[in-house]
Amino acid sequence: MAEKLLMRALGGETLDVPPAWMMRQAGRYLPEYRATRAQAGDFLSLCYNPELAAEVTLQPIRRFGFDAAILFADILLVPQALGADLWFVTGEGPRLSTITTRAEVDALKPVDAIHETLNPIYETVRILSRELPAETALIGFAGAPWTVATYMVAGRGTPDQGPAHAFKDGDRAAFTALIDRITAATIEYLSAQIDAGAEVVKVFDSWAGSLKGADFDDFALTPAKAIVAALKARHPGVPVIVFPREAGQAYKGFGPATGADCVALDQSVSAEWAAANVQPEVCTQGNLAPEHMVTGGQALVDEVRRIRDAFSGGPHIFNLGHGITPDADPDNVALMLETLRETRG
Repeated sequence: MAEKLLMRALGGETLDVPPAWMMRQAGRYLPEYRATRAQAGDFLSLCYNPELAAEVTLQPIRRFGFDAAILFADILLVPQALGADLWFVTGEGPRLSTITTRAEVDALKPVDAIHETLNPIYETVRILSRELPAETALIGFAGAPWTVATYMVAGRGTPDQGPAHAFKDGDRAAFTALIDRITAATIEYLSAQIDAGAEVVKVFDSWAGSLKGADFDDFALTPAKAIVAALKARHPGVPVIVFPREAGQAYKGFGPATGADCVALDQSVSAEWAAANVQPEVCTQGNLAPEHMVTGGQALVDEVRRIRDAFSGGPHIFNLGHGITPDADPDNVALMLETLRETRG
């Protein structure tokens, strides 16, 4: 198992060519994904159909030969499993029933009830663990409690996470209870993914950057630490990647403070800064700007080489700084991997 490139990097090994995968690598930029999604009917039906979810997970592996596959699912399946209503509006994104009071937090389902909803996701993992190529690692994932909470409070994505900040500032105890419930559910969800065959799990805190000071510690760092500790106790040896997106200077120290095996980085910090400040502590992942997957050309080649070389002194997983966008060109993905894996002169 440890021979998979991704697992070697997560184990602390410095490799000549880093393993590579992309956030949202199964996505709308691929014509085969669009065809399978149309077959499923809608996005949530795709998430909950194990055969089709496994198929879209496998598509970018067949096409590009990434070193890892990431389970196709959505971070908002956990709130749905806790009893929130979830639906998607075409062209606009997710909508949820809102939670803005302590009574509504308390009315959520108990954590041990989530598997009833999430069992199809575990079946997707089981299919993938059978069908992936021997050299390809399988990553499970969940949203981090703060990011999931921002959607549960607002009922949708928001530019500044304002509703969640208002709930947090207005009734910190009630908001903390919501974070705690999501944290406990996330531990159970990721643990079940590992039981089903996930070799690595990643916790996505897409909106961590809007938390500052004590709020960052309480609602980004502390839940991540709790999730990592619980998973390490149950599944020794299974690596955990954390992604406190736009944490800025707070990326430094986040790995040791949480116990995570790898810290994923967005493109707002330079690879050179992260190599000096984060990589000495922990394996790093990232951090090519996703727009290069749209624009391509020599700028893409130069950036891939710069990032690869900046991180070449320690364990590194090559990835984007955020998810690939629907307007990306698959040929640019191929160029990225070709450049990354070229023989250095």
